[in-house]
Amino acid sequence: MLPLVPLFISCAEKKQNFVFILVDDLGWTDLGYSGSTFYETPNIDALSQESIQFSHAYASGSVCSPSRAAIMTGKHPARVNITDWIPGNAPKDEKLLGPENLDELPLEETTLAESLKANGYKTFFAGKWHLGSEDKYYPNVRGFDEFWGLREGSRTYWYDEEKTDNQGSDKAIEHNGNQVKFGGHLTDRLGDQTVNFIEENKDRPFFAYLSFTAPHGPLQSKPEDMEALGTDDNYLGLVYGMDRNIGKVMEALEKQDQMDNTLIWFLSDNGGIGPTYSNHPLGGEKGSKFEGGHRVPFVLYWKNHVPAGKEYHHMVSSLDIYPTSIAVAGGSLEQPRPLDGVDLMRYLTGNNTTIPHDHLYWRKLECAALREDEWKLIRIEDYGFALYNLENDIGETNDLAAAMPEKVKQLQMLLESWEKDKIKPLWHEAPQHTFYRHKYHTERFKSGTDPTFDSGAYFRELRKQGLIK
Repeated sequence: MLPLVPLFISCAEKKQNFVFILVDDLGWTDLGYSGSTFYETPNIDALSQESIQFSHAYASGSVCSPSRAAIMTGKHPARVNITDWIPGNAPKDEKLLGPENLDELPLEETTLAESLKANGYKTFFAGKWHLGSEDKYYPNVRGFDEFWGLREGSRTYWYDEEKTDNQGSDKAIEHNGNQVKFGGHLTDRLGDQTVNFIEENKDRPFFAYLSFTAPHGPLQSKPEDMEALGTDDNYLGLVYGMDRNIGKVMEALEKQDQMDNTLIWFLSDNGGIGPTYSNHPLGGEKGSKFEGGHRVPFVLYWKNHVPAGKEYHHMVSSLDIYPTSIAVAGGSLEQPRPLDGVDLMRYLTGNNTTIPHDHLYWRKLECAALREDEWKLIRIEDYGFALYNLENDIGETNDLAAAMPEKVKQLQMLLESWEKDKIKPLWHEAPQHTFYRHKYHTERFKSGTDPTFDSGAYFRELRKQGLIK
């Protein structure tokens, strides 16, 4: 039971600021506070000691765009019809085709930035957007007063006119619609831009969204960061550089006397993947429906309002960021379509003895999953179900579906009931990704370990069969 912490702000007090820090493809144990002795993350570790740490925290998607859509709307990706990365389309001249793509967060959805702006906040976004590349879906149109970042996907960490910074590229860095040339390492520039925004807006309520591209590939660390660590591992360097820039943001808040008046969220957009990442002891990786695909490091800082340095052991979701933030800001949560997240403050302060979520659900195209208490059900089309008890088997190594058919049926009914008012996916990925995902899940169901098959050879065989190009 968490200690009671008072949650009330007098009318005479200024509005709370919000800083939201999202990192890209970070593993479950890629931070010191989450158990790593391999990665050096002193600034995130220090922040965690002043924050509440969520030990059963989940992103709503196991890849980029769905997770980001849920954060921005408080609605499940399946409700806004973004269950894969944008654009996750299959080429039109292959034998196996998916339906037409939805390549943006629908304009009828109210974003977190739009809601906060309507409540008097200055709003800022730095980094990876990935919720629509066309101008009509641009961050400045979706509630952000200032945008410094890239429209879509991943990119090089250095300015490169031949690859990611050619004229008109969706991956080029832009400032409020104008392409810009930047010097140095991109992670540093994102940190610097966020610091500038905080310094310039210290006298008004603000919302700063820092969306790092790190440690997502390409693995291009700043040499000085690898030198400081005594390593040639670019992934470690990217994590260290990301942490270093989070430290800059914390320092800026301190210097501007804003730490006592700022609520800070930190989490990863999905599970980890890469050559030296770690999701241990979780099973699976980014893109999968195993815990390693969507269980993420997640902390919340709000001085004198949430218990510092404590762990919260009930399920929470990135869906909860929108309703929690808007409730703290004094805004309205009324919308035409229901929110799927909840205001966590009702639970974290001890005023509510119930739990935020009895169930959490995930869907990525042909894959879906459900968690209820310690039980986890995964459904894969053209295969069936796998069932795990996470209390006894956090690594999802022992599929209990055959031994417990009644439990499978009960959870299956819950999953299908949840899906009734969700939009059926309008597209799927290129066939090689669908095939790989099916093979990855089904082989792991059977073996209980992460598959080690040669994905390159697998794709070559698909090309040989004429199924992909």
